[in-house]
Amino acid sequence: MAELKIGLKGEASVEVVFENTAAAVGSGALEVFGTPSMIALMEKAALQSVQPYLDEGQGTVGLHLDVAHLAATPVGMTVRAESELEKVEGRMLFFRVRAYAGDELIGEGKHQRCIVYNDRFLAKAMAKLK
Repeated sequence: MAELKIGLKGEASVEVVFENTAAAVGSGALEVFGTPSMIALMEKAALQSVQPYLDEGQGTVGLHLDVAHLAATPVGMTVRAESELEKVEGRMLFFRVRAYAGDELIGEGKHQRCIVYNDRFLAKAMAKLK
């Protein structure tokens, strides 16, 4: 695995459509960008920032999120999530995450991911079916 450097940044964007609104995902009744959708976009930004530096067969899984959803975003706007790697402790990765609609900060917080070996992780999860 290549060294993961503090300050490594990631970004992901999505257009707000009905399918990612609070009304559609069940987190509220209004047709505005849903908090679960914002969280997923923040996780995607963090995931994509580190994936190129991992060994073949490795990935990351989300462990913890502490975020605030600060402003509503209507259908038709684009939301951009940004992540920055703040700390690495062994397999644990700690990020600062933010989301924007245009220039407006609509969400921010902290996110933790863990580096895993994908096959082992899936095998352990699937063993629960037995």
